[in-house]
Amino acid sequence: MTIGGDAPVSVQSMTSTHTCDVDATIQQIHNLARAGADLVRVAVPGRADTEALRRIIPAVPVPIIADVHFEIQRALEAVEAGAAKIRLNPGTLSDQSKALTVIAACKERGVPIRIGVNEGSAVDRYDAAKRSQHEQLLAGDRRTGLVRIMVDRLAEYVRLFEKQGFSDLVLAAKSPDPLIVIDAYHTLSQTFDYPLHLGVTHAGPPSTGRIRSIAALSALLADGIGDTVRISYAADPVLEVEDAVELLQCLGLRARRKPELIACPTCGRIEVDLLSIVEQVRERLEEIDAPIKVAVMGCVVNGPGEAEGANVALFAGKGKAVICVDGKQVRTVDEAEMLDALMDEVRRYASRG
Repeated sequence: MTIGGDAPVSVQSMTSTHTCDVDATIQQIHNLARAGADLVRVAVPGRADTEALRRIIPAVPVPIIADVHFEIQRALEAVEAGAAKIRLNPGTLSDQSKALTVIAACKERGVPIRIGVNEGSAVDRYDAAKRSQHEQLLAGDRRTGLVRIMVDRLAEYVRLFEKQGFSDLVLAAKSPDPLIVIDAYHTLSQTFDYPLHLGVTHAGPPSTGRIRSIAALSALLADGIGDTVRISYAADPVLEVEDAVELLQCLGLRARRKPELIACPTCGRIEVDLLSIVEQVRERLEEIDAPIKVAVMGCVVNGPGEAEGANVALFAGKGKAVICVDGKQVRTVDEAEMLDALMDEVRRYASRG
């Protein structure tokens, strides 16, 4: 697959298994691929993990990225095992020159590298002079200082890679703060001509993390910034992929393959248990493999107008429900029959292609 240029924005995630647990890792990668992931990153902290890649990579349907920290040797082993891409974090490498062996190995095999800086590792831990400089930057406006530090650290490594004639790079600068993420990627897009990997790191649980992530990523993607994305939660990574796919679909950056469900907000006019109805429709729509827009509305006041763009719509009232297809009323049914009737029309619509 291709990242950057005119290629579609890709979705990636990271396994939460120990990579050396081969069966569990393979299973999770398959789950992520089914959810819509185009590539998957795995941690390789030990030799057993890079050895496991030799069994994992042939058994999965998507490219595998090896995530390397501290031990450069792990990157060399991952390349030898067939990793499609390497991720390095400058903040966890004590000696910049150690990256030269990885550059040579990746250059020889045509393996791209992501240089990924995170807020938590942006301040230099190893060079006293740089650490002092970074602390001075943070003493002022922290947001501006962090963006400057992350971009400067990336620039150091980009120069190192370019000096070795290596330009097959992807860049990333992540933070838990959506505003820092937005500022950082705007700066990256103006400073470098490399593909950008978007993400809000340490976003937290899905209940709040999805809002934190979408706040930053939607702003950037809508401005045409970003070539590959990862939404990261403290949860099953399949949820990350599902939300990332939905984000790209909402922004028109990925074709929708499954139904899209819209529903009205509850209000005092509603005479049915709308929340229960919406949830039941959502569950039933999982069986449909077609990009149909389905609307569920709880009254006839604003419903017809708000659902005008829906392919199939349900307007529920006390005792009765109206079903419309492409804006035209096709059925009036009793409340007890409305879910079955709605799904009949959805299946009929899907069968027409």
